[in-house]
Amino acid sequence: MYHPRLKGTHYEMGQKMGNIFRKSKAEFPIRLDSFQTKYGKESTFLLKKYFPEAAEEIRGITDVIKYDYDLFGAWLMCMGCCLDIEEAGSVEVRGCTAFSFLNHGKIYYGRNNDLPPFLKKVSKSIYYQPRSKLSFILNTSSFINGEEGINQFGLVAAMTFVKPKIDEIKPGINSVFLVRYILENCRNVAEGIDSLSKLPIASSCNILLTDKKGDMLVAECTPGKIHLRYPEKNNDGGEFIITVNHFTSDIMKKYDDGNGNTYFSEERYQNVLNALRKISDKDIVKGDEFARDILRGKYGFICQYKKELNFDTIWSSIFDITGNRIFRAEGNPLRTKFITDGRLFI
Repeated sequence: MYHPRLKGTHYEMGQKMGNIFRKSKAEFPIRLDSFQTKYGKESTFLLKKYFPEAAEEIRGITDVIKYDYDLFGAWLMCMGCCLDIEEAGSVEVRGCTAFSFLNHGKIYYGRNNDLPPFLKKVSKSIYYQPRSKLSFILNTSSFINGEEGINQFGLVAAMTFVKPKIDEIKPGINSVFLVRYILENCRNVAEGIDSLSKLPIASSCNILLTDKKGDMLVAECTPGKIHLRYPEKNNDGGEFIITVNHFTSDIMKKYDDGNGNTYFSEERYQNVLNALRKISDKDIVKGDEFARDILRGKYGFICQYKKELNFDTIWSSIFDITGNRIFRAEGNPLRTKFITDGRLFI
């Protein structure tokens, strides 16, 4: 996992990332079909309108590596929505489990990021310090956009993939750019929800938000609807929230084309639910250790994918939001130790 530090204007940060790509001789053999090209270009136009800073960062990269901006931007905007579409025939599928919980008055977040193993080599944990914006850690299997992160005010934003129905994919901001936008611009859950209500959402997704005050929720999103799912209570009255790769609210299930079970998402959800619901404060010594146990599968299947699936947890994260601590296992947590990341909170 790479650990870039990007600082300055968005164009300057893009140039720095572009220079990293150039020095490493990275190649981008981008091939988009006609559906992806049209969708991607229309979505890039909307990115320029609603998140112009990110569009400038893309331009910084393409100016350095001498790549066509429109094609590169279209490719990034297809991520998490329609990268595997062949003339609107199928959609790429991703895993992931994320949760937040309150323990002994402290707020914690945990996540397993599940993807094809080849993405482990290109994954990044980027420390962003954009000029006149909030600083944040962004964990990503791509760049510029990301699957999860935490910012200087302790706001956590994370996405989980939900397989969309083809006819409900609309030009807009995809889930991984929604995460980036919220981390850079919002200080708490309320501001995050306000941003989601104003941005054109491209496709089905879950967005988990948690802040230092202990507010937490999951926004179940489609291009035409946002349903807010609020936390549940455990045996001691502590709150928790979970998201996997389907919509768990009955009102949103009709928008989920994965039949509620993408890469064992229902099994993963139930195992985390049982752990967070039944364990009481007196049973938990440290919240981050409890999160580790969940992510390692102590309470049931969550990361124990069989090798023949060609699918694995390529990193795990734990954020001690109250204590300003970040832990990350850069690989499957069953086989990889969690290390402390002290870049954002010194």
